[in-house]
Amino acid sequence: MRIRRILAAGIAAAALAGLGLTGVATAATAQGAPSVVSPSECRQGGGVPRIDLPGNPCVGGKYDGEAVD
Repeated sequence: MRIRRILAAGIAAAALAGLGLTGVATAATAQGAPSVVSPSECRQGGGVPRIDLPGNPCVGGKYDGEAVD
């Protein structure tokens, strides 16, 4: 009986820890995801859309380094 309780507590703790790690990984991925801006958004933010460069970045301004779609 006591072994069952310990085993159940261990399984529950492992399950909760796994859910916690999944939530942290999801939050980190969402924050690190690069955004895509339009050429007009890039210009309005004070940048220059450089579609001739690899990755099509917006150079300068508010959206500096963001991809231009």
